[in-house]
Amino acid sequence: MGIVCSPRKGGNTEILLKEVLKSSEEAGAQIKILLVAGRTIKPCDGCESCLKTGKCHIKDDMEKIYPKLLQADAIILGTPTYFWSLSAQAKAIIDRTHCFYHSGRKLRGKVGGVVITAKRLGGTSAFSVFNDFFILQRMVMAGGVIGIAKEKGGILEDKAAITEARALGRAVVRYIKSHRRPAGDTGREK
Repeated sequence: MGIVCSPRKGGNTEILLKEVLKSSEEAGAQIKILLVAGRTIKPCDGCESCLKTGKCHIKDDMEKIYPKLLQADAIILGTPTYFWSLSAQAKAIIDRTHCFYHSGRKLRGKVGGVVITAKRLGGTSAFSVFNDFFILQRMVMAGGVIGIAKEKGGILEDKAAITEARALGRAVVRYIKSHRRPAGDTGREK
């Protein structure tokens, strides 16, 4: 599953993330893409009710995203860089999965990947935030790609980023296939 955490549709982040998904599909995966643009996803309000309930109390479009995250074998998060970091939309998605952390780390073992687009700087800072998120949730980081583009659609000129995006798609599928557990096996010790 790819999540485009950009406030605009059809931009460089979406283009590059679609390259990852296309490659994953060619390697045998069933793919889904979710655009955050146009959705209402409020930031975490720090109420900590999820510590008790395991669920976020905020009622918005994130409620429709939670089951998709749980169903996915892999989650590829894509963001443009803003002020040398990730978009507010990407941060909201990350923060709102806090409820999964406190209810048994429900994203544990899922494969994670990152797609970042930048005009020039900030890609490594954003990458670091995603990596920390994957570690905290006990996900497996399959890799990532940072693409450079100054104009909308310009990411297609970054041939290295396109190549890396396609390689990421294949790597995600390869990892899932090689680590697939039998039905009912959660991977946790009994």
